Amino acid sequence: MRIHVLDHPLVAHKLTTLRDERTDSPTFRRLTDELVTLLAYEATRDVRTEQVEITTPVAVTAGVKLSYPRPLVVPILRAGLGMLDGMTRLLPTAEVGFLGMVRNEETLEASTYATRMPEDLSGRQVYVLDPMLATGGTLVAAIRLLIERGATDVTAICLLAAPEGVAVLEKELAGMPVTVVTAAVDDHLNEHGYIVPGLGDAGDRLYGTAGD
Repeated sequence: MRIHVLDHPLVAHKLTTLRDERTDSPTFRRLTDELVTLLAYEATRDVRTEQVEITTPVAVTAGVKLSYPRPLVVPILRAGLGMLDGMTRLLPTAEVGFLGMVRNEETLEASTYATRMPEDLSGRQVYVLDPMLATGGTLVAAIRLLIERGATDVTAICLLAAPEGVAVLEKELAGMPVTVVTAAVDDHLNEHGYIVPGLGDAGDRLYGTAGD
């Protein structure tokens, strides 16, 4: 498994505002969208392409286009939805699947409650969107499902990661074709499984808390 942490002043600037507890949900959503586009730019560096010949207003020339099958973008519900627009802005022709997963707050284990994507992902490059790589359980379960369906190249895009989560992925997904792209690896997880210093619950900050 490979992990790539973006070292860029714009990434650091936007992440700082996301961390700030005073940042309201509309601003949080906008900055998440912008930050994901920056992360996606790096995450798609190895997206598969093929050569094509086109005619410009001046001459015939060679170019590239995305290869078939198209990349598949899979946000993990619900918080991953807040990253979808930023990703598809960069990959507008990608297909989109959805994966619903929930973490048991006592055991911290993830379970799947909904899937909406092709059964056969043979040869597909897949980009998984999940804001927080905390304990790692959710991403491990999601990536295993994708690889079981035939995906041969999986990239997880996360706003933040914890070292404990990175270690779990490296152990559980050893030898698998997986890359993680993130804006930062933070200090540690607290006793509740939250990233410290982190930015809180990404889903709640994106959409608010139902019933509040």
